[in-house]
Amino acid sequence: MSDRVDLGGYALNCRLDGPQGADWLILSNSLGADLTMWDDQIPMLSTRYRVLRYDTRGHGSSDTVPGAYSFADLTGDVIALMDHFGIGQAAFMGLSMGGMTGLGLAIDHADRMSRVVCADGRADAPPPFRAMWDDRIAKVAAGGLEAIVEGTLAGWLTEGWRDQNPARVADIRRMVLSNDPQGYIACCHALKELDYLRRLDQAGVPVLYVGGALDMGAAPDVMQAMADATPGGTYVSIPDAAHVANINAPSAFNAAIAEFLNL
Repeated sequence: MSDRVDLGGYALNCRLDGPQGADWLILSNSLGADLTMWDDQIPMLSTRYRVLRYDTRGHGSSDTVPGAYSFADLTGDVIALMDHFGIGQAAFMGLSMGGMTGLGLAIDHADRMSRVVCADGRADAPPPFRAMWDDRIAKVAAGGLEAIVEGTLAGWLTEGWRDQNPARVADIRRMVLSNDPQGYIACCHALKELDYLRRLDQAGVPVLYVGGALDMGAAPDVMQAMADATPGGTYVSIPDAAHVANINAPSAFNAAIAEFLNL
């Protein structure tokens, strides 16, 4: 079931799967994606959970709120959606920007979370990372999402997977290009200001870190260090997967999250 939820001046596109009355699980997309990026996980997740997927503001069929975004905005949207649906507490899984949103929820809204999966994300923005986002913002401002889509696909998916799945790659390319360039840029500003690493010791719920072994955006050593800094945090590496591991290696990704999410 799809639904556009009015959060007061802007609306977010949502989709619900799984049995009513089950425990809640919220899924959050990466920069440049939408809620369909989780399609390979839904059959497994919806056997156990009432799954709420949503398009992050500025993405998919959600509205673009004017101005630069912060992670306080992004975590606030999740809490507002929970309030709308009457969700007292939920498990949460996000990838890249969505995983970073999950870290903010684990730190600042632990009373509303039961557990968090942070997939292919990082927790800070050192100078090279900030400079990369400045470059990305300039490219999109000048040339739209067409200017960054090929580089995005190369970072998201291994070359072998792209060669073997041309139709799927075409679908993912369309997904990236369907987003609002201004919404994409607004989210880049949040990523530039990412600053959760120094606060990971304040995470109040269990956190599982999962990432592709070939991920250059959130490298295994970076994610392992995040897990080490998180009370009770654990890290699982997904072999032969790049940045969007849940699409690049769905079976291995699903296996990696199954025990943590009590599936």
